[in-house]
Amino acid sequence: MNIAITAHDKKKEVMVQFCIAYKGILEKHCLCATGTTGGLVADVTGLEVHRFLSGSQGGDQQIGARIAYNEIDLVLFFRDPLTAQPHEPDVNTLLRLCDLHNIPLATNLATAEVLVRGLDRGDLDWREIVNPKK
Repeated sequence: MNIAITAHDKKKEVMVQFCIAYKGILEKHCLCATGTTGGLVADVTGLEVHRFLSGSQGGDQQIGARIAYNEIDLVLFFRDPLTAQPHEPDVNTLLRLCDLHNIPLATNLATAEVLVRGLDRGDLDWREIVNPKK
């Protein structure tokens, strides 16, 4: 499956720790990320991560485009709800696209753990049935 990962600045370390903890599951899938988050995750974990632009420079929009074209199966987006984000409209668009296209989305550590454990069990295999890859 294609998994997009991104995190606001104050949540990047949590994302890195999450990816360390679940490396055994994540390495079985194709990862993409916004620039800074992807670089941190790749450097610390050794996971192969396709990097887009940083979120504030359009990386969220690049991931959103992939969602719209059914090229993303799962989004892990660790958000910081206490800090205003200058690119908040892009973030809201990304979340809306996940809802519109039935993409499983985790916005915090707790939901990410549920989704990744479900992914490992095969609970998200329905993505291949509902949205087969060409």
